[in-house]
Amino acid sequence: MAFSRPNILPAFLLFASLPALSQTYGIVEGYVDGPDGKPFEGAVVQFDRIWDAHLHYETKSDKKGYFRFLAIQPGTYALTATVNGQVRYKQPQMSVSPGRQTNVAGNLATNLHLRLKPAEAAAAEAKQEAAKDMTDEQKKQIDKAAEETKKKNAALMDSFAAGKQALASRNYDLALENLTKAAELDPRQAAVWSALSDTYLALGRAKPAEAAADYDKAREAFEKAIALAPADGSYWNSWALALAASNRMDEAKTALAKAIEVDPSGAGKYHYNLGVFLLGANKTQEALDAFKRAIAADPNYAEAHFQYGVAMLANATVDAAGKLVAPPGAVDSLQKYIALKPDGPNAKTAKDILSSLGR
Repeated sequence: MAFSRPNILPAFLLFASLPALSQTYGIVEGYVDGPDGKPFEGAVVQFDRIWDAHLHYETKSDKKGYFRFLAIQPGTYALTATVNGQVRYKQPQMSVSPGRQTNVAGNLATNLHLRLKPAEAAAAEAKQEAAKDMTDEQKKQIDKAAEETKKKNAALMDSFAAGKQALASRNYDLALENLTKAAELDPRQAAVWSALSDTYLALGRAKPAEAAADYDKAREAFEKAIALAPADGSYWNSWALALAASNRMDEAKTALAKAIEVDPSGAGKYHYNLGVFLLGANKTQEALDAFKRAIAADPNYAEAHFQYGVAMLANATVDAAGKLVAPPGAVDSLQKYIALKPDGPNAKTAKDILSSLGR
């Protein structure tokens, strides 16, 4: 039996009537909408019988927000819809009778239609509900714990910010002190471990005699970062750049390949980032290879075209008349950049270069 989604009377139930079940059980179906009014997939809809013997039924909404229970024993139930364990819809009491239900006027009711509350509102409501059954002492303990958490988070952010600033200023000992403190305050922050990894690598470059131990610590910190955020390619990319800065190019390329594996959509960006680093390290040919791979991964990556064209000019020659001759591909890349970003930050530079080449 097919059902269409109703546009009216969203608070009532529709019970389908299947011959084998309708004599004893209620058959319930309906839809779940998110706070934005759009169909919500994956909400756990639950019926829990109250007053007498406890019975529990649950199912999940599909891509259209649709759900259905084929056989619910008659009785009075509490209806809830949860998302990730958080109650986002609640109807404390609902009667379920055998067969198709009718409303108070004796007419057939429409499908059950649930509208989820925003997560923040649901959390506030749950907190308020819980507070009703708490003693004053329990409320004080919760307020105290919340205040301690607030202070801890503030200390975490202060230590992390100070560590990052010290790292940028190349004050590696101070960076290590602050970032270690941040990791102790909350060891679940991947960004903290990633910054610690960068700091140990920087220490290794600054103190070659102790580099081996620092590089080992850098890897340990990085492994904690990716364990917390295994699908975040940016951490692998940062690790690749840090390894490249330590002239460990084989490891850097392996890390870059991993970044692309966990985040294929970022391949262009990751190759580009490595290319910029290599260009700054005067490794022009390796930089060209990286930019070329960035363009292959994302043909519309404008900045990769610009950097590739500029890097190609390192191989420019001068003809007999003293005119600069660009190597094949340089002009095309600069023209491609202008086509993609005619008002981009490097558009004027690209035009000036082309003008100087007679283009």
